[in-house]
Amino acid sequence: MTPISGRATWEEPEAVDSAASELRERSRPVGGPTDLDDLVDRLSDARYVLLGEASHGTSEFYRWRAHLTARLVVDADFDFVAVEGDWPSCHAANRYVKGMASAPATVREALDAFERWPTWMWANWEMVEFFEWLEVHNQEFEGGDRVGFHGLDVYSLYESMAAVVDHLEDVDPEAAELARERYRCFEPYGEDAQEYARSTRLVPESCEDEVVEALLDLRENAPRYEGAHPDERFAAEQNALVAKNAEQYYRAMVGGGEDSWNVRDRHMAETASRLTDHYGDGTGVIWAHNTHVGDARATDMPRRNRLNLGQLLREQTPADEVGVVGFGTHRGRVIAADEWGAETEEMRVPEAREGSYGDLFHEAGETDRLLFTDRIDEGSALDTPRGHRAIGVVYRPSLESGNYVPTDLRERYDAFLHLDETTALHPIELHAERAGVPNLYPSGL
Repeated sequence: MTPISGRATWEEPEAVDSAASELRERSRPVGGPTDLDDLVDRLSDARYVLLGEASHGTSEFYRWRAHLTARLVVDADFDFVAVEGDWPSCHAANRYVKGMASAPATVREALDAFERWPTWMWANWEMVEFFEWLEVHNQEFEGGDRVGFHGLDVYSLYESMAAVVDHLEDVDPEAAELARERYRCFEPYGEDAQEYARSTRLVPESCEDEVVEALLDLRENAPRYEGAHPDERFAAEQNALVAKNAEQYYRAMVGGGEDSWNVRDRHMAETASRLTDHYGDGTGVIWAHNTHVGDARATDMPRRNRLNLGQLLREQTPADEVGVVGFGTHRGRVIAADEWGAETEEMRVPEAREGSYGDLFHEAGETDRLLFTDRIDEGSALDTPRGHRAIGVVYRPSLESGNYVPTDLRERYDAFLHLDETTALHPIELHAERAGVPNLYPSGL
């Protein structure tokens, strides 16, 4: 696979027309869930199925991922769902969907655990419907066979340290005090991970040794904690791992050297592998942004020395055991903020830039479409790096031209689902009651 160099080329109208014509022939319209049967069949034998999104705030991306995930759980016995979310928050949802002894009483209580901005990424009505479905599905199985829900991310430095201590308080109070003593290294920074990271630029002393030692202690002593639920033992060790990797992430973010992006995506890949082992050579569905799941080598990311989760899993796992599905749109509405931590708002997503993939799919039929990328002929009009829109939690439509990632679609994904016009996500913080929120599953689930 050859990394893309430079930005995608915006072509003349004749070339765009040719590529759109080819796309019309190679893709198929999607009118409902049954039109994805072939996609489900293709993904059913994978170890990992990675489902992307072109933005974090689009309702349809969540709903179609939920539908595909439900099909893979029911038809192909997938074992877990892992998402671009914090481990401690997602573990509350895992307790709920598995009906564990410590589970929140309701799905709304489970969503209260998502306190870090942007809370709306997972505390939304689309996820309420998915969690309620998964909880009902799991009732048909014994505890060890229930499908889990887990977080892949690395941001939760202080929350994960607190979770380690809380777990040890229940199973080994002496070990809890030792962990608490090790984590006191972070106390001067007031539970502000970025303040801790900034301090290491001025004084080269860090808390790296302390978080590593806490992880090693937990791993050494874990076999003695047989009374705890297997998921609770695993979660404790995972939180210790998050603390170690989060400390590295925040130092990298402010100190230069290794890109913090790479620290984060390596942590995601390590967590996915650990979950596979935890579920006994299990199979998982992963939800994350296209920029994480779509193979980085098929974009301009290598020019910045960046890798990502999709690339790492493809490198670490036989090619036929990883299925990657990208998502995109032509226009619509989205939930985002105009700067980090700002107020959540609904924004307009303008029509895709001419010559981009969003534009080509729209020109191919102005409808939702599915493309298996192995149907793109090498060297054809469609086999040209093009802009692929990426919207994060921060979005400024007035700066839209900077949101396009040059992409070789055939190499980045195994399949691509284009949803021509999309609508905004329904965060609970903006829609406090279910009344007035539409039915958020695709029909037929």
